[in-house]
Formats: sequence, structure tokens, C-alpha cells
Amino acid sequence: MVGDVVSHYRITSRLGGGAMGVVYLAEDLRLKRSVALKFLPPELTGDADAAQRFLREAHAAASLDHPNICTVHEIDQDDDGRHFIVMRYYDGESLKAALARGPLDTA
Repeated sequence: MVGDVVSHYRITSRLGGGAMGVVYLAEDLRLKRSVALKFLPPELTGDADAAQRFLREAHAAASLDHPNICTVHEIDQDDDGRHFIVMRYYDGESLKAALARGPLDTA
């Protein structure tokens, strides 16, 4: 997907992925900013239950305002029917890397 334009986002690199999504760094061509695009994994694209869980995740995150939860800008589908969430991009260490050093401070 790197190099593709989805809606008005140009995908520039893959950031990571897991069971419920694949995340890419993209450029918002309208607002000229970096964003993170999270796509439902290709193997779950046709799974209606997975799509509903993915959309519930987007709705839940969008309803929260907290410094440790990324801002959701929008949810959409591409021309191939793949659901994606557009989120603020935070440059820095991944959660996986931070957890590899040990437990996070909750204070």
C-alpha cells in the first residue's frame, strides 16, 4: 500500500500491525499534515463482525479526550471496501518498544 493514495491520504510507510489492524503513516494531502491510517487487516475485510468491532473501536476512541489516547479524525472506507480510521500521528517510540523495557509508570 505504500505509495497509494486512499481518499486524500498518500501512504508513505508501514508503521506496524496486529490482530485488529495494520497502521500506516500517511500525508493528508488537503491539510498538509502527517496522520496514521489504521486499516482492518485484509483477511478480515469480508468479516461483518470484525468490521463492526473495528468501527466500535473508532467510535469509542473518538468519544474520549485524553493525552494517552490518540485523536481520531475520521473513519471511512476505500474503493475496495476496506475500513480505515484516520488518527493523529505521534512520532516516537512504539508501545511495544516501551513495554519491552518494563512496566509503564501509571502515576
